[in-house]
Amino acid sequence: MATRRASAAAALPSTAKPASTKPAAARAVGKGGGAAVAQAAEAFRGTSKRERILRAAVDVFARNGYFNAKVSEIAKAAGVADGTIYLYFDGKEDLLITIFREHTRSYLQSLEREMVNIRRADDRIRVAIRHHLETLGRDRSLAVVAQVELRHSLKFMSLLSQQEVADYLNMIRKIVEQGQHDGVFRRNLHPQLVAKSVFGILDEMVTSWILSEKEHNLAEQAEPIADLILNGLL
Repeated sequence: MATRRASAAAALPSTAKPASTKPAAARAVGKGGGAAVAQAAEAFRGTSKRERILRAAVDVFARNGYFNAKVSEIAKAAGVADGTIYLYFDGKEDLLITIFREHTRSYLQSLEREMVNIRRADDRIRVAIRHHLETLGRDRSLAVVAQVELRHSLKFMSLLSQQEVADYLNMIRKIVEQGQHDGVFRRNLHPQLVAKSVFGILDEMVTSWILSEKEHNLAEQAEPIADLILNGLL
């Protein structure tokens, strides 16, 4: 089964103030960084059967919940026969894990590309914050799967946090360490603790957005959150 899936799988998509009053990070997003965000958000909107199955699984899991979803419903939404899904995936659990892992991989790759020309650590933090909120803000169903459905099981949370979330935290940690080295951030900060705090704030903002009865643009909260994280309460 693993050999068949591997042959069928398709690859998916890393101290002076700026002259403008708008942060360099925000200017970078406005000048084309949004393309990387769009690519990360569109990871499961391709035309191959495998991509259609993943997109259908995202939508069905978000609408019905993972435990209530049926493989037959996913197949119908993808426009394929039930058995076709098993040519690519072992079943419903494999689909859920693949969605998270491939979305996270695509997300981290697009974030790395977006930060290539951003030098200052504080601007890189701003880019990371905006990227996080824009990516999930563009795909509510994917946000529901990532924020809700994956968290019903300690097994899923433990399995996925061992690598995918760790990679994300390490990226933020390295930015903090860079800022400390450059004298932008306080040296008495614990880089890993800062990384977890940034992730926790963004994670809660996305969850609140999902649960909110009022429609609002999630990415509009990026700059206020960045200001809070970078400047603190003092």
